[in-house]
Amino acid sequence: MTQQKTPTHSTGEPFLAWIEARTQRQRLSDVQFDDPHLEYRRLFSELWGTFLLVLVAAGGGVIGAESYGSALTLAMKALAPGMMVMGIIFFMGTISGAHLNPAVTLAFAVRGNFPWLRVPGYIVAQLAGALLASLFLQWMFGGIMNGATEPAQGVSMGVAVLTEGLLTLGLVSVILGTASGARNVGINGAIAVGTYIGLVSVWAAPVTGASMNPIRSFAPELVGGDLTHYWVYLVGPIAGAMVAVAFEFILRGKATKAGAEAAQGILSEQDASGL
Repeated sequence: MTQQKTPTHSTGEPFLAWIEARTQRQRLSDVQFDDPHLEYRRLFSELWGTFLLVLVAAGGGVIGAESYGSALTLAMKALAPGMMVMGIIFFMGTISGAHLNPAVTLAFAVRGNFPWLRVPGYIVAQLAGALLASLFLQWMFGGIMNGATEPAQGVSMGVAVLTEGLLTLGLVSVILGTASGARNVGINGAIAVGTYIGLVSVWAAPVTGASMNPIRSFAPELVGGDLTHYWVYLVGPIAGAMVAVAFEFILRGKATKAGAEAAQGILSEQDASGL
């Protein structure tokens, strides 16, 4: 006579199995995130994103100098980079953190949210993207210096440096502040950063061009062959970014894990595996 076994029910085993599976997925994600073979995705996103940013930021001046671009107003040229940055953060913020700016990359690294080992690669990728955009504009339309950032006539170099420093201080403060809650990879960070760039550019673009980005200023001036005032756009933004890091420590204390995720990007298992 066959005896039927009574099935045993355990409320704990499925839960433990779920925890174990979740832990394994997290470990896999961590390994994949740190996999140097995936760094090319982040670097390409920085190159592509910076290309788009400089294409819009410098392109407004280049096209505006042509007769067919005369309808472009200063407000349009000032708001366009902010809108572009907003879009870039939306589509690639989770991949690389959407730095697009050496001052931002250095600020994240000094803050402790970004590995110093990855800083050179990011800056090279940003430089490549900015140069490609500037070369493209020069090849297509010419007059790349019309899209360069230069202090306005009557604005002293000291005022220009302080203006760029103050603008970048505010920009990096917004970026670090939104990143501290991992919001730089989502809608809040995109809106905050894009809106800030657009708004301050409305009043500061007539003064210095409202660069806030050493690479955005360097590439058009290099292609145009005039680096006379470039130091303004290197010293000002870098100094402003470092002050922003100090302010962020005063406001929020030490760096957070959420801030690191926002600064470095979050490659999911599907993204990393290519599925």
